[in-house]
Amino acid sequence: MAKKKTISSNDIISFYMDYVLEHNHKPKSIYAFAKQNNFDEAKFYEHFGNFEAIEKGIFQAFFDNTHKALEASEDYANFEPRNKLLSFYFTFFENLTANRSYVIYALHQHKNSLKNYKVLSGLKTSFTHYIKDLDIELIDVKQEQLNKIQDKGLTETAWLQLLLTLKFWMDDTSASFEKTDIFIEKSVNTSFDVLNIAPLKSLIDFGKFIFKEKVKTS
Repeated sequence: MAKKKTISSNDIISFYMDYVLEHNHKPKSIYAFAKQNNFDEAKFYEHFGNFEAIEKGIFQAFFDNTHKALEASEDYANFEPRNKLLSFYFTFFENLTANRSYVIYALHQHKNSLKNYKVLSGLKTSFTHYIKDLDIELIDVKQEQLNKIQDKGLTETAWLQLLLTLKFWMDDTSASFEKTDIFIEKSVNTSFDVLNIAPLKSLIDFGKFIFKEKVKTS
């Protein structure tokens, strides 16, 4: 059989995801991986340097596909930052759910320490840029250095919030992951209410929800 002449990064990602889900481990070598999928090893290096790069690329693709879908929506362009972020979360986790078996495989052993997991580094970079581009209104402290600290705090907090949501989704056993949907809505709304110095009702409500879920699972 003639080898495939055209191989895209998405093809390689698809081959890789199928392999690890069928075998429950990485391919033994790039040569063996390319041979099994009927393409030249050199084609692999046109897109990725190693298997770790593919793993990072998969989570980057989840972000890119989410962002592309949102940008294609005329309604999304007119949303306030809060609703844009909610839309991102719901769309992003739909993408993850469509690929849940792989995500659980890739992250399960690291789910309690996702913050420093290298495979998510590309996702973190893209997501923090996305948060900056939302132009979320912060308190104007009239001091450049403090504003920089505040901006960094916002992006780091937003990233931790995404990781917490990812951990919650991985542990969620509710039908259609409806508890994750509740978690997303409450956590995002709480974050914006705090930024807007709104009443603490949503913060307390979110705290009660988390406590209730922890009691159930403990």
